[in-house]
Amino acid sequence: MRTRLLFLLSAAGLLAGLLSAAFFALHAQPNTPAFRPPSNPYERGVYANGIVESEQASGANVNVYPEVAGTVTEIAAGEGQRVSRGTPLVQIEDSVQRATAEQLRAQATAAVAVVEELRAQPRPETLEVAASQVRAAEATLRTASDQLAKQRASYTADPRSVSRATLDDATNAVRVARANLGVARRQFDLVKAGAWIYDIRNEEAQAAALAKAAAASEALLGKYTIRAPVDGTVLSINATVGSYISSQGTVDPYTQSAVPIVVMGLQSERLAVRAFIDEILIPKLLGKSNRLQAVMYVRGTDVHIPLAFVRVQPYVSPKIELSNARTERVDLRVLPVIFRFERPANLPLYPGQLVDVYVQAE
Repeated sequence: MRTRLLFLLSAAGLLAGLLSAAFFALHAQPNTPAFRPPSNPYERGVYANGIVESEQASGANVNVYPEVAGTVTEIAAGEGQRVSRGTPLVQIEDSVQRATAEQLRAQATAAVAVVEELRAQPRPETLEVAASQVRAAEATLRTASDQLAKQRASYTADPRSVSRATLDDATNAVRVARANLGVARRQFDLVKAGAWIYDIRNEEAQAAALAKAAAASEALLGKYTIRAPVDGTVLSINATVGSYISSQGTVDPYTQSAVPIVVMGLQSERLAVRAFIDEILIPKLLGKSNRLQAVMYVRGTDVHIPLAFVRVQPYVSPKIELSNARTERVDLRVLPVIFRFERPANLPLYPGQLVDVYVQAE
C-alpha cells in the first residue's frame, strides 16, 4: 500500500513538472509598438534635442514682462488669440498712479494759466486803479499847495496871523503830497509795463517742468496696461486676475521658477526648430554650417519632417537651458542651430514642443 502511494505521488510530481515546463515554455505574442522609434536617416548623422518655436528673424518666442509691479485686475486676451501690436493683454491695478497722473496734469494746467496771466498783464482794471491813485495824489498835492499858498499870503500880510509852525506844517504837507504823487505815478508805470520778463521766464520753466512731469506720469500709467509688442499669437498667459506680478514676471506654480507674464509667437504658416548640438559634436559640422541638412521626428508618432536650414546662433550656451534642471552637475554646452519647416495640416504642432532632430554630418 505504501509503495503504491509513493508511486502515485511520484507520477503526480512528474506530471506537474511537465505541465510547468510546457507552460513556461510558451512565448507571449509581443504587443505592436505604438510608433516606430526614430532612427538616424544619415550614414553619419548627429542627434540633437530640438524645441519648436515660432519662426522669426532673431531670438526665440516673444517673452512679455511688465515694467511695473502690481495686482492683475483684468486679462484682456486669450491663449491662442491672434492680436495686433498695441492690443491690451493684461491690466494691472493702477488707481494710485492714475491719481498721481491726474494731480500732475492739474498742476501743469495751473502753471500754464499763471503764464498766460503774466503775459496778459496789465489787467485793465488794475491799470485803472493805478490811474485813480495818481489822480488822487494829484488832488491831494493841489489841496496841500493851495493850503500852503493861503498860509503864506496870510503870513505875508500879517506875520502874527499864522504861526511859524503852522507854515512849516503846510510846507511839509506839500512835500509829502508831491512825494506821494511821484510814488503813485511810478506805480502806474509799473502796472502799465506788465509782468517782468524774468517772472514770465521763470513761470514758463515751471510750466514746462510740470508738463514733462505730467507726461512722464501718463507714460508710467500706460505701463500698467501690458500690450502686445508685435503682431502675433498669444501662446501662453501665466497670470490670473488677483495674482501679483513684477518686472521679474511671475512664479510658475508647478516649476516654482520665474516665467514671463505672456509668451507670444509671430503669425506664420511656418514654424522653426531650435536644435541643440552637443559641443563635442560641433567639429563634425564644420564646413557645412551654411548648408546643413536635417530631419525632425515628432515624438510619439512615426512622422518625420525635412527641415530647411536657417542660421547658426554662434554662441554656445549651457545645456541646462533645455530642461531648466537647476540641479545638473555637469556643465554641458550646446550650439543652437535654427531650421524651419512648413506647418503640417494633419498634425498638431505647438511652440515649446520637444522633438528629435538628426543633422547630417561630415
